[in-house]
Amino acid sequence: MNPQPCTYNRPRGCTILLVEDEPFVREATRSILESAGFEVVPAEDAASALRAYEERPSIDLVMTDMVLPGKTGQQLGQDLRQRCPDVNVLVTSGYSNVEYETEDPAARTYFLAKPYSRRSLIEKIEGILGAVPLHRTARQVS
Repeated sequence: MNPQPCTYNRPRGCTILLVEDEPFVREATRSILESAGFEVVPAEDAASALRAYEERPSIDLVMTDMVLPGKTGQQLGQDLRQRCPDVNVLVTSGYSNVEYETEDPAARTYFLAKPYSRRSLIEKIEGILGAVPLHRTARQVS
């Protein structure tokens, strides 16, 4: 069974790899995303996120905290891009650091400041996934 691609008009139902080391934040965010219709694969650190990404054939977005044990969210995004160059990565951070707040849609890298509201989170994700071309499968590996 092939995974269905995310399309411009149907980003909900897509799979999000949620990487967050704080259990409360991870579970609260997971609940928000699932109630909005997304499938969520939780991970507590970069190592478990890399394993989950390898095990899942259909990750549409990686949402990661910037500060993780042993690695930054940006480093995790770079590691994942070695496996799949077109992976979408949404980095979140509660720290005020201009370096963290950089977005590069051409490189499929996005940023959302913490704390975020349910609405701003869902709108951000729908904006990212809504930009995915119709012909692109959920995950293309070369």
